[in-house]
Amino acid sequence: MKLDILVLAVHPDDAELGCGGTIAKHVAMGHKVGIVDLTRGELGTRGSAEIRDQEAAAAAEILGLTVRENLSIPDGFFENTREYQLKLITAIRKFQPDIILTNAYYDRHPDHGRSNQLVEAAAFLSGLRKVETFGDDGQLQSEWRPKQVLHFIQDTYIKPDIIIDVTDYWDKKIASVFAYGSQFHNPEWNEDEPQTYISSPQFTAVIEGRGREFGKSIGTTFGEGFTSKKILGVDSLTDLR
Repeated sequence: MKLDILVLAVHPDDAELGCGGTIAKHVAMGHKVGIVDLTRGELGTRGSAEIRDQEAAAAAEILGLTVRENLSIPDGFFENTREYQLKLITAIRKFQPDIILTNAYYDRHPDHGRSNQLVEAAAFLSGLRKVETFGDDGQLQSEWRPKQVLHFIQDTYIKPDIIIDVTDYWDKKIASVFAYGSQFHNPEWNEDEPQTYISSPQFTAVIEGRGREFGKSIGTTFGEGFTSKKILGVDSLTDLR
């Protein structure tokens, strides 16, 4: 099952928050897009891993994903080790994406930066023929290296290298975010659980403010920003905004 774009996000809801509009836009353009979540987010203050599994499935349907899987790497305590690199290499080779979208270089949540390093390593190693991995069918996988690895911008502001206009898909992005009723502002959620930074109405305003800020930068209403460790190119100057 070859994908055009694979999002490798450390927690369920990271992809929706960081690039939900970009996902929805490219699905509408006819591209095959999938998400592989690294962890189940089991250390989150609200909800549970089982609840977040259900929420992730609902968000996947809203976004029109081709596939969504979870590697069940331990939340919070994983490191950039051979064991976890091989898990990611197996997923990359399974879906053979041209583009990988993943977590920010660094962020308020330490998992974001550490997962970024893990994904960067796996994306490179996945292209080495002598690194052996095996698919679900037990067959030796072929090497595969994506053309681009881009990092969506999360809580901490990082100046983007590229901004995607997601104005027409903003409502779908927000719907996919609020599919996680246990995590974000939801007056109907279990009041016995504490409020958190991301469950406050203020966080919702931050999401919109960031989208409007990036949109303004390219002359549109809403945008999503990405960074790249590689120099990015375009076919002509007329492609630039």
